[in-house]
Amino acid sequence: MNVPGRLSLRGRRDGRRGQDVRAASIRVALSAAAVVGVAYLVVAAAVVLIVTRTLTAHIDGRLAMSLAQIGREPPPQTAGFGAPPPERPFGPPVIVWTIHPDGDVTCNTSNAVLPAAYRTVGAPRTIAINNAEVRITGAAAGGQYVVVGQTMESVSQAQSTVIVAEAIIGPILLLLVFLGAVGIGRRVAAPIERARQRQLEFTADASHELRTPLSVIEAQTSLALSHDRSEAWYRTAFQRVDHENKRIRRLVDDMLWLARFDAAQGQPNAEPVDAGVLAAQTADRFAVVAEARHLSLRVHPAPGSSVIAVPPEWLDRLLGVLLDNACRYSPEGGSVDVSVTHDGTRVRVTVDDSGPGIPPEERTRIFDRFHRATDTPGGAGLGLAIADAVVRASGGRWRIGISPAGGASMSVSWARALADAGETGSG
Repeated sequence: MNVPGRLSLRGRRDGRRGQDVRAASIRVALSAAAVVGVAYLVVAAAVVLIVTRTLTAHIDGRLAMSLAQIGREPPPQTAGFGAPPPERPFGPPVIVWTIHPDGDVTCNTSNAVLPAAYRTVGAPRTIAINNAEVRITGAAAGGQYVVVGQTMESVSQAQSTVIVAEAIIGPILLLLVFLGAVGIGRRVAAPIERARQRQLEFTADASHELRTPLSVIEAQTSLALSHDRSEAWYRTAFQRVDHENKRIRRLVDDMLWLARFDAAQGQPNAEPVDAGVLAAQTADRFAVVAEARHLSLRVHPAPGSSVIAVPPEWLDRLLGVLLDNACRYSPEGGSVDVSVTHDGTRVRVTVDDSGPGIPPEERTRIFDRFHRATDTPGGAGLGLAIADAVVRASGGRWRIGISPAGGASMSVSWARALADAGETGSG
């Protein structure tokens, strides 16, 4: 029976489950973003270093070419060497310092003073002149010593451009990684969390369903042992205990079946079975139940073959659940109809009853475990969960509607395995 307490408890469980998945996905996303962030910083620093070294090497090559060109020129008499032409129009000019034998220094640029410490420089190096970084190198030429240099402004601009680009791309990349990790984490964690939560809910709901019949049995036995009772009282008590015992037995059987089904891998022993024959056999088993309740139980088989590929024990269990519900909820003197039809390339089995039917708002929940759409006594809400598990695992399709008698109409179809000889277009 559904009570508000159980519904609110399940709602709280769903809320906690969603919060757990969200929290776990955010933690995973933060970890992923941190790892990517560290890797990005390393890569960004490496990119800046590579760009700097590449551009600096280019300047060094340009300075070496300038020294080679100067070395081929005739030595000047008084003035120093001039700058070779730039390698491209409007390119950065080369600064040339000529150190004469008498110690005088001349420069092709009047505002660039070469510090005395670098007047004999050999290998390329970077120095500061007038608050600007300049790359210099030197060599002897024509009996004099020549130092050539070029400003590092292009390198600094390239560094700034790369750093700004990395500063813009970095947060965007980390945000995308975080959001992607959150989405992937939720998608990956949700099925695991649902399975875990489903197991916890199954245990809690099973305990709830078992508590009621056990409480009845305990109360009856306590009363029976408290003092002597009449024979009629004992008979009534034993009838109640027997009823609750059977209820527990059905519940335990259903839970064991679902546990074995959940643990099974794939579809065991799928073999061709005639749905019409099996439907008739199942209806025969329920003939006594229908007779006791004065129900009209009729079977309408389809002409020809109705063979489908489903494990026979699964199909038998499914039909048993549908007929049990139909007989239980149909009023005395009502009717239950089992029909097997061919729907194109599919075989359809339908169970119609004359009971209260299934409200449209309940049709999306009737397959939830331990959910019952009615307060009518009997059952624990596992029958249709078992039926739905069979239908989904065997490739069937549900169709839920209203029967001609105004009750529930539960219909399942499967792909047809065999067609009659001579049939065309429907096999």
